[in-house]
Amino acid sequence: MTKKEKFKLVENFIIENREAHYRLAYSYVRNKENALDIVQDSILKALKSIDRLEEISYLKTWFYRIIINTSIDFIRKHQRVTVMDEDVLNVHLPQLEDDVIDMDLQDAIDQLPSTYKTLIILRFFEDLKIDEIAAITDENINTTKTRLYRALKILRIEVGEDFRL
Repeated sequence: MTKKEKFKLVENFIIENREAHYRLAYSYVRNKENALDIVQDSILKALKSIDRLEEISYLKTWFYRIIINTSIDFIRKHQRVTVMDEDVLNVHLPQLEDDVIDMDLQDAIDQLPSTYKTLIILRFFEDLKIDEIAAITDENINTTKTRLYRALKILRIEVGEDFRL
């Protein structure tokens, strides 16, 4: 396959799956503009490193890995500092009484280490199979399963025992 043909396949893949790519980036940063920046940076990285894509059948896995790594890098660089209105902030602060505040699922997912967060997002929000996730994360299938179950266990503890994805 020539570089031009490979470039055209990558271009078509990116265009056809743009909503999924945006959704994946957004699941990390939860901000429209930042997610769009991540997708744009990911496309640029993919096009610059198109020679590293040896097998076109791995295109989805290859590009998802680029998006995930770009998202994690973005979070590390920006440390997710968010300014909140005082009324909104008061809603999220613990009450003076011993009221238990239910933690939102997305907040619980955001609190997970990036390895676990990636697994949850890919499995339940992107509906990928375990073997696809293992390929994207470059891990053994059994390692992926173990980490996914560990992530679910952490979420159950954070959100409550009734939690089901």
